Amino acid sequence: MSTLRRSPLAILLTLAVRPVGALIFGRAAEKFGRKPILMLNIVFFSAFELLSAAAPSLMLFFLLRVLYGVAMGGIWGVASSLAMETIPDRSRGLMSGLFQAGYPFGYLLAAVAYGLLFEQLGWRGMFVIGAAPVLLLPFIYFCVEESPVWQAARQNKESTALLPVLRSHWKLCLYLVVLMAAFNFFSHGTQDLYPVFLKVQHGFEPKTVSIIAVCYNIASIIGGVFFGSLSEKIGRRKAIMIAAMLALPVIPLWAFASGSLALGAGAFLMQFMVQGAWGVIPTWLNELVPANTRAVLPGFVYQLGNLLASVNATLQASIAQHHGHNYGLAMALVAGTVAIVITVLTFFGREGRAIQSAGAGHHQPLSTSR
Repeated sequence: MSTLRRSPLAILLTLAVRPVGALIFGRAAEKFGRKPILMLNIVFFSAFELLSAAAPSLMLFFLLRVLYGVAMGGIWGVASSLAMETIPDRSRGLMSGLFQAGYPFGYLLAAVAYGLLFEQLGWRGMFVIGAAPVLLLPFIYFCVEESPVWQAARQNKESTALLPVLRSHWKLCLYLVVLMAAFNFFSHGTQDLYPVFLKVQHGFEPKTVSIIAVCYNIASIIGGVFFGSLSEKIGRRKAIMIAAMLALPVIPLWAFASGSLALGAGAFLMQFMVQGAWGVIPTWLNELVPANTRAVLPGFVYQLGNLLASVNATLQASIAQHHGHNYGLAMALVAGTVAIVITVLTFFGREGRAIQSAGAGHHQPLSTSR
């Protein structure tokens, strides 16, 4: 099997094992605490990233990336539960937006590192830089408190068994998996092929594509913080639905305009809305699920949704190929469809803002609130 044929398989398997990581590290965080498991998760995450830089063969590199995928799968759920359970209730919306803003901010840092250092360090050097999160361990150890929710549950010797929760809340779990699949299609469907769209369909120079990418990643950060904060005032569901619906009128400018300025403006507005909706997700998921599953269940459904959405690039490329390599049309179809799906799913969801995260005993998801 050629290297080119192995690469998509490696990416797919890395995505496939992320839910495994979410279960392993999430369950450990329910039993041993959010903080120590997050630190352990970062150690594994960084170690496999660093070892990837020294891989002597493609097959060993492949194995290390799979192990990296397991470690990566645990980060989001454990970190979001620690963050949402530790901060004051009134700040959860804002902090949710800041938490999710780490996603586009990471893209920005990676783009800067690649542009400045790739020629000097090569691909192995990029993986060495990717192990930098291990430097956060002293800060987490000395400055971050353990979740008061987990501490109270431990003192009360409350059950952390997952299967009873899945049995009693299976409808909620299924709903969240479908919701997260739609959300991941929303982000990947508006991001994955956009650089290809700019290069191939519009013939832009790499520098122009990079500038547009930087702009829409900045918009992602701003949008996440804005709608996360807005959700404290108008509710989680309304904030998500507004962001998703406002993405629809942006589609013509984002996908069918001509010229770098117009497309750049469209990309800025689109990612402001897409990541604006995403900015509410960390706190909303943590508020919807029982307190004794917050380290495992949000991360697990998030990673399952991400796995289901991993077909996005292939789907959009296929649509484009059947329409004269019109990537704009392919992206518009996916983005418009999932924006509507997210709006409908969120409308029929539950408003979780009233759930308190400052103590034990809040183990039932909030009843439906319109």
